[in-house]
Amino acid sequence: MRIYADRPLRFLIQSGADLLTAGWIAAWVWAGLTLHETLAALAEPGELMESAGDGVAESMADAAEQAERVPWAGEGLAAPFGRVGDAGASLSEAGRGFQETMGTVALSLSLMTAVVPVLFALVAWLPTRGRWIRRASSAAALRSMPADSGAPLLALRALATARPRRLLKVSPDPAGAWRAGDAEAVAGLAEVELRRLGLRPRRS
Repeated sequence: MRIYADRPLRFLIQSGADLLTAGWIAAWVWAGLTLHETLAALAEPGELMESAGDGVAESMADAAEQAERVPWAGEGLAAPFGRVGDAGASLSEAGRGFQETMGTVALSLSLMTAVVPVLFALVAWLPTRGRWIRRASSAAALRSMPADSGAPLLALRALATARPRRLLKVSPDPAGAWRAGDAEAVAGLAEVELRRLGLRPRRS
C-alpha cells in the first residue's frame, strides 16, 4: 500500500496535511475534555446541597425520634422536626437533580465541541486521502509490472484522467498513439499518470 508520494513536494504537502488534521482533531478533543471538566465542576453546589439536605434530614429524624419519647406531648413535639427533615430531604433531592442536569449539559456540550469539528475534519480529509492511497497503490503495482504489461494500463488511465494539455505534450494524438502501440508514447503517457499521483517514473 502506498501511503505517501515519492516526490518530495507532494510528500511534504501530504504529510503536512496529515499532521495538521491530526493536530486539529487532538485540539478539539482536548477542548471537549477541558469543557467537560469545567462544566462538571459547576455541579459542586449540587453536591453541597445534597450533603446539607442529607445532614438536615438525618439530624431532624434523630431529633424527632428523641422528641417522640417525651410523655404525652412527644408526637406534637416531633412534628416540627419531621417537617424540617422533609425540607432537608427536598433540598437533597434538588441537589441531586442539579448534579444530574449539569452532568447532562457537560456531556452534551463537550461532545458537540469535540465531535462536530472532528467529523468535519474526517469528512473533508479521509475520503481524499483514501482515494489517493487507493489510486497510488494501484499505479505503483502497475509500475512494478513488466513494461509491456503495466505501462499500457497506466497510459490508459492517463488518457482517462489527465489534463488534455499534458497528454498533448506526449503526442499530438495520444489516444491514436496508444491504440497503435507506440512504445515511446505509451511510456510517456504512463509517466504522466505516475507524475499526476506524485510517483516516480519506472526505473529502467
